[in-house]
Amino acid sequence: MLIDDTLGAFVDHGRIEVQPTSEGPLSGLTFALKDVFDLAGVPTAAGNPQWLATHPVPTKSTPAVDRLRAAGAKLVGKTHTDELAWSLNGENAHYGTPVNPAAPGRIPGGSSSGSAAATAGGLVDFAIGSDTGGSVRLPASYCGIYGIRTTHGRIPLANAVPLAPSYDVLGWFARSPELMVRVGNVLLDGVRTPRAPKKLLIARDLFAALDGKVRDALQPSVDRLIALVGKSEEIDVIGGERDAWRNAFRVLQSEEAWTVQGKWISAVKPTFGPGVKERFAAAAVLDPAEIAAAKPLRKVITDKVNGLLAGDAVMVLPTVPGIAPLRATPDALLDVFRARAIELLCVAGHAGTPQLSMPVAKLDDCPIGLSIMAARDCDEDLLALAVELGQ
Repeated sequence: MLIDDTLGAFVDHGRIEVQPTSEGPLSGLTFALKDVFDLAGVPTAAGNPQWLATHPVPTKSTPAVDRLRAAGAKLVGKTHTDELAWSLNGENAHYGTPVNPAAPGRIPGGSSSGSAAATAGGLVDFAIGSDTGGSVRLPASYCGIYGIRTTHGRIPLANAVPLAPSYDVLGWFARSPELMVRVGNVLLDGVRTPRAPKKLLIARDLFAALDGKVRDALQPSVDRLIALVGKSEEIDVIGGERDAWRNAFRVLQSEEAWTVQGKWISAVKPTFGPGVKERFAAAAVLDPAEIAAAKPLRKVITDKVNGLLAGDAVMVLPTVPGIAPLRATPDALLDVFRARAIELLCVAGHAGTPQLSMPVAKLDDCPIGLSIMAARDCDEDLLALAVELGQ
């Protein structure tokens, strides 16, 4: 029986039920799949009706689907996404906006909006999303659930619609850290026993950028992490380079997005909604000098982040600047909030490191997440620390 989608989380063409292929550690659990990932025999729309109309029905599923079904999980539908996954709002001009169950008058966040809403609303046990610039971490914070951006390249992304391949990763949402671990044990390549962090790095400059009320809401959980880890140190991650780091992300993401999708856009001339339309238009005319400057800066950023996280250190940082904006917030205001969010979210994206957002606090009755970040391939350590913090 198909799910009663009271949240507008599932796409109409993806209202399906696909049984597990065997029994396993996820037997009895249901999951949803963001509609940028292919499912054999079911169309992929990537949030745009012209993409749906101009692409054949996939004959193969993305590897994560096969892994989850082999572990006993049942797929119960494909979920809404922002167009070609290039937004952080979750408001799709063609297909609408899923309800944020934790804050119904506010946006769910994107681009993994449907997966976050379905998980937060209890329609599924967990859901798959993708994260390029924050599209799992941000909606996890807005919807009051757990969400992980995995180490870049650790989970194969075959048979999926790309946005910016050197930033794109698969992630997932769940309502408990224990389930996050169970899913990770199935999806992550080369799973190992978690290691306890030897030091907690507190991202002083990133917390300083928050409104005082947001900072105060997160502080008790920061204090608990300090107590759990035992050794802590305050650091500045970005310092005075906030604009430069954010701009480098904008430029490199845009260059890659046009490289992988520009040919289709030029041929089909699809109708994009606000924000997505402008970003692709800008990507088509990027200044080569900007690209040339951004690439070495990313190398500097990656080396810095890797250096900070070496030796089993874990960083704690805010996931986003605040609670979810109201639905129908004017585009100009959303753009300001988006820029502030990317300043926080681009750190892990540039460096390819894992980051886990945890639903630790509320402000004005709306959820707000706190993140932990570790070195590459230390996803298990983050998941285990989240379980400890949740106890």
